[in-house]
Amino acid sequence: MRAIAFYLPQYYPTPENDRWWGKGFTEWTNVAMAKPLFRGHQQPKVPADLGFYDLRLGETRKAQAEMARIGGIKGFCYWHYWFGGQRLLEHPFAEVLKSGEPDFPFCLGWANESWAGVWHGNPNKILMEQSYPGHEDEERHFRLVEVAFRDPRYLTVDGKPIFYVYKPRQIPDCRRFVEHWQSLAVRAGMKGVFFIGEDVYIDDDPWDYKGNGFDAVVPNSPGVAFLRLAKKRFFPHYAFPRMIHKLLKYPVLYKYQDFIEHIQVEPGHDDFFPCVLSNWDNTPRVGRQGFVLTHPTPELFRRQLRRAIRQVENRPADRRIVFLKSWNEWAEGNYLEPDLRHGRSYLKVCREVLGG
Repeated sequence: MRAIAFYLPQYYPTPENDRWWGKGFTEWTNVAMAKPLFRGHQQPKVPADLGFYDLRLGETRKAQAEMARIGGIKGFCYWHYWFGGQRLLEHPFAEVLKSGEPDFPFCLGWANESWAGVWHGNPNKILMEQSYPGHEDEERHFRLVEVAFRDPRYLTVDGKPIFYVYKPRQIPDCRRFVEHWQSLAVRAGMKGVFFIGEDVYIDDDPWDYKGNGFDAVVPNSPGVAFLRLAKKRFFPHYAFPRMIHKLLKYPVLYKYQDFIEHIQVEPGHDDFFPCVLSNWDNTPRVGRQGFVLTHPTPELFRRQLRRAIRQVENRPADRRIVFLKSWNEWAEGNYLEPDLRHGRSYLKVCREVLGG
């Protein structure tokens, strides 16, 4: 069983964030400033063992990897940002690659969406636009990640390096892009690339991953469950009306127990990997326009994780993959790192269910 946890690198200051949000801004800025918005709302969420860390420090990255390893997690999926030749938040992973430490498996996930101020209270401001300039840019992008693909720590399926794409539907002529990269990989002496795409419209408009050249698909767990719950509880149509959302006095609340009952995806094929969510609360980023899961517990998380494992346990060894959302998405409330409320409880569940 390979549990791969998504890893957010936005815990160190960058010139771009300094310019957009003020000197020294990191993800911790929103996390620390969060306030309770309703009775019983657990905010702010405060890290325990590792504190408000800085990912420029190799000691921090090594401590994270050791903690994950003890928890039975088999690798990190580092979010990777490529905007038509421009990179952001690249420093932590570049140091992992350059130094060879931590000695912990990894893959890359391309977070291919524009950066907008919506996550920080300014939805109409586009900070960095995601673009797809074409053939030459695709080759530059491949040459960049090829160095990581060749690292002995890189996670593979069928001998091919895993490349995760957050929003494959947004890539123009997606199949041509995939075929281009496959050609580049073969010419570089590799077996190819194992493409995994994420999808949210599993029920109403499932994405044709095979027709677009992808090898597998992962459901966007919070998106899938929230759409199902919204249809059931609020509106006949799955899209939550933004205008109504803005009029709400409080965030949209769902019980974590209801959430895990609506998260299960059975696509009818084995070319998918489940995604398990520890919690969700994105109010540190968007305030009362956020979504919050209430009453999460390690035991309910255990139930969700066991279900996911049952979906993949009979597959070939290197396809027994479960994604964990996430290792350290503190401003979205989905993290496995210890906090002051639960300590290492979620990691203990991972260790017990996955095996350390």
